[in-house]
Amino acid sequence: MSLLKSWTGGAAILLALAGGLRAEVTVSQSNDPTEVAEQGLMSVLWTERSAMSAIDKRRVTALTMAPERSKKHATLPEVLSAKWLAAQPAAKGGEQFQCLSQALYFEARGEGVKGQQAVAEVILNRVDDPRFPGSICGVVHQGNSRACQFSWYCDGRSDTVRNKGAYAEVAKVARAMIDGAPRSLTDGATYFHTRAVRPSWSRRFAKTASIGHHIFYANPVRTASN
Repeated sequence: MSLLKSWTGGAAILLALAGGLRAEVTVSQSNDPTEVAEQGLMSVLWTERSAMSAIDKRRVTALTMAPERSKKHATLPEVLSAKWLAAQPAAKGGEQFQCLSQALYFEARGEGVKGQQAVAEVILNRVDDPRFPGSICGVVHQGNSRACQFSWYCDGRSDTVRNKGAYAEVAKVARAMIDGAPRSLTDGATYFHTRAVRPSWSRRFAKTASIGHHIFYANPVRTASN
């Protein structure tokens, strides 16, 4: 019998004599490769669970669920077009739809369809981003005591829609984007500005697209080295 076996046996006897039957079982399990593997698996699962719980629930939903599409728009084009929109019925919807339609009307009614889709992408990307409000209306109306994210909402001017035809067109874009049209134009952008200005904040973000009269930006990807 080896010295190690003698020591182990002696330890077990002492534990048993001391009423340490449970401790003897623990010593036995510590030498079971299966038990060690199970303990390692539990540790990994616990780490993953802790990491997942730290992620905003909206982000988890966006990563794990496909966009909800209405039956009416079971098949939506990768990029919307004037021809496709002309074939669609008049757009309708509730409060969130109206907020997106208004935003597109005041921010992008002078753009082509592609430019309107790009602006809609920014708003919907913000909804999915935990740094912004979790609804379309919340994003569109976001602001503070100094200014609003979308200046038309708090510039002191009337928000009455005067061009009904233009509103009907952007409303179709809003409907298609809410129904799940792909966000394929701006590469995840959450910011934009017109070409006529160059705001200081634009230097802090990564340019992702230039469409119509707007330039689009996203938060730069951070790695362990930066």
